[in-house]
Amino acid sequence: MSLNKVMLIGNVGRDPEVRYLEGNNPGGQGRKVATFTLATSERFRDRNGETRENTEWHNIVAWGQPADVCERFVHKGTQLYIEGRLRTRKYTDRNGQEKYTTEINVDTLQLLGRRDDGYQGDQPQGGGYQRQGGYQQGGGYQQHQGGYQQPQQPAYQQPVQQPAPQAPAAPAAEEGPTDDLPF
Repeated sequence: MSLNKVMLIGNVGRDPEVRYLEGNNPGGQGRKVATFTLATSERFRDRNGETRENTEWHNIVAWGQPADVCERFVHKGTQLYIEGRLRTRKYTDRNGQEKYTTEINVDTLQLLGRRDDGYQGDQPQGGGYQRQGGYQQGGGYQQHQGGYQQPQQPAYQQPVQQPAPQAPAAPAAEEGPTDDLPF
């Protein structure tokens, strides 16, 4: 058995580059692919007690409908939640040398943050894309029988305040002990 799964929350480092690969899709265009970088950071204290930050940069590749979401809604600085798979591929650079790169192929992409975090235009209010359909916690666009479905409650909304629980009434004295623990 094996598992190849990556989960990231980070900020987009540059606007996505969207391309169409050659193909015979309806409309005459090939398959859409979006590529961009995502930064994840962690903070820690060193031996001297000073706060340090370590930032990792990840190459992200989104195909098909997640690429559509990236093209319309993702910009430099956008905070995203991404689930995907690691892929290492070999390519030849301009000088003819073979090189390797490791990328994350997107399965699930979800926009995070609030509406006023730099989102513009027709961007969704929280949400994203889930490649394999099904339930996606926190709102978002979901693939369901070939299309998008608007969430009932966007992820950024405040939860409904529940009334504070009332303290249970004290048992009457003649009832005896209320616990039935054996010790």
